[in-house]
Amino acid sequence: MVRIICMTIKPTVRNTLVMSSPVGKLTLVASSKGLVAIDVRNNTKQVVTTKDASAQEILIKTKKQLEQYFAGKRTSFDVNLDLVGTEFQVQAWRALCRIPFGKTISYGQQASNIKKPKAFRAVGSANGKNPIPIIVPCHRVVASDGSLGGYSLGLKMKKQLLALEGVSEAE
Repeated sequence: MVRIICMTIKPTVRNTLVMSSPVGKLTLVASSKGLVAIDVRNNTKQVVTTKDASAQEILIKTKKQLEQYFAGKRTSFDVNLDLVGTEFQVQAWRALCRIPFGKTISYGQQASNIKKPKAFRAVGSANGKNPIPIIVPCHRVVASDGSLGGYSLGLKMKKQLLALEGVSEAE
């Protein structure tokens, strides 16, 4: 089960690990409390920080679980998340974590799930700022007509992730 640990300030000590995946190179970023980000665009600045044993353990565990996910052998993740965001963003991201593997919901459904049914555009915006794609599965949210809608990392990647989960492409 994914555990979200919220922070109001950015963690000071961050460790990184780079891995290959079917969707490209992923840079995993962790603090001693949990996974901070999965950088797919490789924008993470390689900040020299003290190696933190807890962060390193989180990175190794996350890498293993992502490898299992991409191999079709994992449908959920068991890693602490150290998310930095507004209260609304964290609510939206928590709702994402409750979408089962291989299922999709609409932005409107996600907004309703956080008791803000009219906030579907704001939910889409929060999803676009999700720092931990794949594990916080914003790719599982589609438009109300069933089409793919948007995806901050590009529709090609969204299609790849949904196909990996056995979701037939939206029309």
